[in-house]
Amino acid sequence: MVYVIYGSEQFLIDQEISKIENNLSLDKNSITRYDLENTKIESIIEDANQINLFSLNKLIIIDNAYIFTATTNKKLLKQNTEVLEQYLNNINKNTILIFNILKDKLDVRKKIYKLANTNGKIIECNNVSTINVVKNMFKGYNIDDSLIKLLINRVGNNLLILKEETDKIKTYKDDNTITREDIINLTNKNIDTDLFHLIDNIVENNKNEAIKSYHEMLKLGEEPLMILINLANQFRILYQVKRLSKQGLSEFKIADILNIHSYRVKKALEKRNNFSDSKLINYLSALADLDYSIKIGKIDKEIGLEIFILNT
Repeated sequence: MVYVIYGSEQFLIDQEISKIENNLSLDKNSITRYDLENTKIESIIEDANQINLFSLNKLIIIDNAYIFTATTNKKLLKQNTEVLEQYLNNINKNTILIFNILKDKLDVRKKIYKLANTNGKIIECNNVSTINVVKNMFKGYNIDDSLIKLLINRVGNNLLILKEETDKIKTYKDDNTITREDIINLTNKNIDTDLFHLIDNIVENNKNEAIKSYHEMLKLGEEPLMILINLANQFRILYQVKRLSKQGLSEFKIADILNIHSYRVKKALEKRNNFSDSKLINYLSALADLDYSIKIGKIDKEIGLEIFILNT
């Protein structure tokens, strides 16, 4: 059997792989993992056709299966997909191949896609409700939707991080009722989430709330220079995303080019119309000047960043 699993959430892709793996009940010696970014497809197919010495069946997981996408990244290994085409027409029934890729869509025009769709199974991991997924993570526990939203607001929408945080809460709980205090005391607040709030308030010209967000970050022990660097990085991403989106590129194509998570691109796309190119460049220039002034002792780091926020 051949599976091709793709989507925008690595957590969901990993879940699908685990389901298949658990249903097979294979020992570790019968499971092999490859990465197409550093392994030729010929080696993988050769392995797929070999007899397993430990059991009748074996599982081969192939990460970064970019050959099923429309990627144009010249740095990736050039693969001979004809070898895979031949295999898809004559699949070894004792080998389970799982190709997976963190992309929102595949290239349906490719012959290997059509063959995998006909002779194997394509599994999509897109368009999920984060609240419902987190609710399922807390299966067997009592938790209100408002607390799930609080958790998401604290740590962000990345399901892998949310899984780590929910596991942490469940580990420390003596009962099955999740409280607000559990979420506040047992989870790590994501600085990116705070930065998004700070930028939102800057966009809305809400200086009081922007300063409040900044002070909250300081209370949590965030270093002003790190806030400055991360803030500059967010504005830089906003500028890059804004420019690339004008070229008609998709969210996931932009993420691929900038080598960042698609969630960050999504957040930037939501804000792209709130900033002109010139304003973003001015912000970056002001932050660069502030960084220099702080480092030469011309201005206090906490006060300097506060002045920047008030002047935006």
